[in-house]
Amino acid sequence: MERKHRFLVGGVLLSVAIAFLIYSAASSTSVYYLTIAEFMPQREDLTDESVRVAGRVRNGTIQWDAKTLDLAFVLGDFDQAATNSVPVKYRGLLPDMFAEGRDVIVEGKYTDAGVFQAHTVLTSCPSKYEAEDKPQTASNQ
Repeated sequence: MERKHRFLVGGVLLSVAIAFLIYSAASSTSVYYLTIAEFMPQREDLTDESVRVAGRVRNGTIQWDAKTLDLAFVLGDFDQAATNSVPVKYRGLLPDMFAEGRDVIVEGKYTDAGVFQAHTVLTSCPSKYEAEDKPQTASNQ
């Protein structure tokens, strides 16, 4: 009987360990992001905390140094008319799709100096991939 109890206890411990690993993996990947409009009112409270912020790269603000891999830009609201924006600094490889007017998500920390120090910059694919409208001709009908 003792062997059966050890097997049962081992099975329960293994099940608990697997459940804990699944829970911790799911909770670490479920971190959402704040938009600029949500981030700006709470930016002082989020100073030096890891956070993800989504916005649009403001036109004319990109400064890229290919030698040092330093990138600086201003992340603004999705609505270009809105005035919410935050300067972002990043050191690393420039994402392929990174450009002015592109929607991005930055992950990092907001510093006391009022700059978002990003350790990750994620670009989203443009949603404007639509088929070109071709005029209907007799051969297309």
